[in-house]
Amino acid sequence: MRVTAAVLLVLCLLAISHAWDCQPVVDIKNLMQIDAGLGQVVATDTSQVPYCLVGDEWIRLPGSLKHITVGPAGIWGINKADLIYKYVAGNWVQAAGSLKQVDAGGNQFIVGAYMKDSSFCLTSSATVGYKGPDSPLPWTGLPGSVKYYSCGPFGCWAVNKNDDIYIMSLNQDCQNKGWSHIDGKLSMIEVATDGSVFGVNSEGSVYTRDGITASKPEGTGWSNVPMCMIMKHGTYNLGHLWVIS
Repeated sequence: MRVTAAVLLVLCLLAISHAWDCQPVVDIKNLMQIDAGLGQVVATDTSQVPYCLVGDEWIRLPGSLKHITVGPAGIWGINKADLIYKYVAGNWVQAAGSLKQVDAGGNQFIVGAYMKDSSFCLTSSATVGYKGPDSPLPWTGLPGSVKYYSCGPFGCWAVNKNDDIYIMSLNQDCQNKGWSHIDGKLSMIEVATDGSVFGVNSEGSVYTRDGITASKPEGTGWSNVPMCMIMKHGTYNLGHLWVIS
């Protein structure tokens, strides 16, 4: 028997009973990566076409991207050549540098992972003020080696090539005090605008971090989010969990 695998986007809502109510999103398919922040949702598909959710409609954005992110720092993306772009006035403007993954969820600063798993940060003043090639881009190198990076109001989270999990306090000027190791294993991780943390492990299971507060940004432990299929990527914002099979 021939088996065909489908790339499916699933939207899950946290009900009053604290259980998840999940349903397929039928008006878009073949997604590869998705990111949500500040009430906005962006995604790329397996053909590297970028999209933005406007109301209930997925709008195709110009260009070709393998990774896209949205947050307080705006909308940023990476193409297949690892070139960096910012979405400015309806068009993509190339930014100096090279990254394989970028995140705009921090307090108006952006962070990203380079192809050799080194990581970098761009200050809020440079990020928000970037309009084109004449704008300065003082990238700051960060410690450690990570493959996936995501920030929120209480700190930045990352995973390395061994799926080890770390958290770092990082401010608008890219100043930090280094990484702290967190228990567990995840292959990707995302931080929401409200500080919630979700991730997917190498087996396709989805987890959320419990007990995260401003005074305890590392939280208290992991809880599994039950899914009816194997997932590979996810993001969370405003009570909505978006996951891709």
